[in-house]
Amino acid sequence: MGDNRGQLVVVTGMTGAGRSTAAKELEDLGFFVVDNLPPQLVPDVVRLVDESQGPLQPIAVVVDVRSGSFFASLQEVLAQGSTGRQTTLLYLEANDDVLVRRQEAARRPHPLQAGGRLLDGLHRERAVLAALRGDADLIIDTSSLNVHQLTDRVAEEFGTKETMSLAATVVSFGFKYGIPVDADLVADMRFLPNPHWVPELRHLSGRDRAVADYVKNRPEAKEFVEQYVGLVETVAEGYLREGKRFMTVAIGCTGGKHRSVAMTEEIAALLRARGLDARPMHRDLGRE
Repeated sequence: MGDNRGQLVVVTGMTGAGRSTAAKELEDLGFFVVDNLPPQLVPDVVRLVDESQGPLQPIAVVVDVRSGSFFASLQEVLAQGSTGRQTTLLYLEANDDVLVRRQEAARRPHPLQAGGRLLDGLHRERAVLAALRGDADLIIDTSSLNVHQLTDRVAEEFGTKETMSLAATVVSFGFKYGIPVDADLVADMRFLPNPHWVPELRHLSGRDRAVADYVKNRPEAKEFVEQYVGLVETVAEGYLREGKRFMTVAIGCTGGKHRSVAMTEEIAALLRARGLDARPMHRDLGRE
């Protein structure tokens, strides 16, 4: 794990060895990813990304035998150093038995099978890729790895402290407007007294100090927050282990103006104090 800014990662290897999984993980790690790219176009992609997003934007390109006659030019492109970037050639492989099982499970013919056996296609592919494998900066054998283990391996090599952390959005909402469809966790604040029925608080929102104190200083609110923040931390740790790096925690009340807003601000602040990247958002504030 380090700094991936400005990197170019070229992903190649055997069909069924996990190129798509590696590419998806690199995308989650902040890379600009292009799949099935003819090698001759790699410098063009780098130039376009440099111009549109800057030279520090990390890039990953996936090249495989489907690229046909273009494939042989990959070694030439890499040898020329024509991209001007620090380049890592990532090669994924697995043993024949595993690759056959994966291809049969996917019910797809091998691109080099040519009407013969699946194993014949794999052997042709190994021969085509032999020289590239020898030039690889990093080889990962996925024979005994599941999807989660492979993503963890890629993250170890190309992740940064920022991309390996979990970002949580704590969003307040009003139940009368519907539960957020992207919520991972939902909590209901309607068990707390409603400031709407306090005349001097009705026109205010949960962002105002008077309403926030009214809501969060109650014993039952303090008990809830203490337990709920611990629950969110536990779930966040599990999400990271499973490769999920974004989390939406929805906090609701009747209209999304008082209780949910105050508790959202409080929960987000406590999560940040415990080291989690948590940001409050108020979906329905101002709708009433």
